Amino acid sequence: MKIVLPKPNRTFGVTDVLGLVGLVGLLIARYIPVAKLIPFWGCALRETTGWPCPGCGLTRVADRVAHLNIVGAWDANPLGTVAALFFALMVVAMVLHLVLAMPIPRVELSPREWHWVRIATAALVFVNYAWVVVKTKFPYLLT
Repeated sequence: MKIVLPKPNRTFGVTDVLGLVGLVGLLIARYIPVAKLIPFWGCALRETTGWPCPGCGLTRVADRVAHLNIVGAWDANPLGTVAALFFALMVVAMVLHLVLAMPIPRVELSPREWHWVRIATAALVFVNYAWVVVKTKFPYLLT
């Protein structure tokens, strides 16, 4: 792994895009009750089969993180909570970068490191989905 620290700049980059997406998403989650306003909002897989999809709980995660209810967000979908907190971190990084010209470190991974990142990501998604299924279909196993 190699970390490169560029000179201070205000060049709009990937971190700023993620920060902007996070800012818009968290503001919508905070002030607009999307699940209540859109009549067809919900998980089609869960409504049809009774089984949750891997993304079940993400609307609740966004809403709860936007309201600073991290424990409730974690209860809805742990990996979604990590993603929402990552987007919140990107909002802070974007503001520091664009306002104060703070340099954003760039992490460069070797092909082997990228391989392990992909394996770890797949494992995390699998474990998270297993937890969502157990929480939804077999909640008595968690008590």
